[in-house]
Amino acid sequence: MHEEQYLADRFEEHRTHLRAVAYRMLGSRTEADDAVQEAWLRLARTDTREVGNLGGWLTTVVGRVCLDMLRIRKIRHEQPLELEHLPDPVVVSENTPDPEGEALLADSVGTALLVVLESLSPAERLAFVLHDMFALPYEQIAPIVGRTPQTAKKLASQARRRVQGAKAEPAPDLPRRRRVVDAFLTAARGGDFDELLRLLDPDVVLRADAGGAVRVLRGAAAVADQADTFQRMATRCAVHPATVNGSAGLVNTVEGDPFSVIEFTVAGDRITAIDILSDPVRLARLDLTVVLR
Repeated sequence: MHEEQYLADRFEEHRTHLRAVAYRMLGSRTEADDAVQEAWLRLARTDTREVGNLGGWLTTVVGRVCLDMLRIRKIRHEQPLELEHLPDPVVVSENTPDPEGEALLADSVGTALLVVLESLSPAERLAFVLHDMFALPYEQIAPIVGRTPQTAKKLASQARRRVQGAKAEPAPDLPRRRRVVDAFLTAARGGDFDELLRLLDPDVVLRADAGGAVRVLRGAAAVADQADTFQRMATRCAVHPATVNGSAGLVNTVEGDPFSVIEFTVAGDRITAIDILSDPVRLARLDLTVVLR
């Protein structure tokens, strides 16, 4: 019993890191937790006397589990370039101190990056995530994908070219971004098409996930044409400012129940992406209590 507890304690020391790896690999917090749990089950069946570096061993195991999950996902879906759903958002309060939420936020990745990662092959995604995000050497990545270190490096390089431009800005200026979002809300409530157009980047992308296929609109005119929808949403819902995937965002409720979570990607003084999750099934799985209380 003492040995089991010791092993459990050591595993807990690595859980946050493993969860971050799995979330970036899978874009789903539920699936990430499943992958971490599978790593624990495999650890419990392993003679740890043969494991020199537990953290590295667990990262490798989680990588393999996630790779298998991604491959199964690709097999099931014959149209890999079609975005089936938005990745799970990480939502924390902007105003209420929340240590657990801050820990989650540290694990978050902007939706724009996760969407690009979804378009990569499983091997490309694993090589990029483990090397570029977690500094794992190619020599350790190669056995996971069943390739040579040189091929693993090539996979990461291919992924890097696809990902360029989707990474979030370092140390984002949230107050500035919040001002842009507030201006967008004001324009939405007033149905001010011209102001919405001014706030939107010419190449803005809107992705809306209500369950089923994701609806995608591209370009400022196409997004601003949704002014009536924005106006209805802004006037019908109670709006709660939140940090969503590290960006300025909103949690909207109707009669106290979550209606949507919106992430705004802002560059300069313009909105470059709007990601709306309004799937009631997935919203019910999110812990929004800190934002709504």
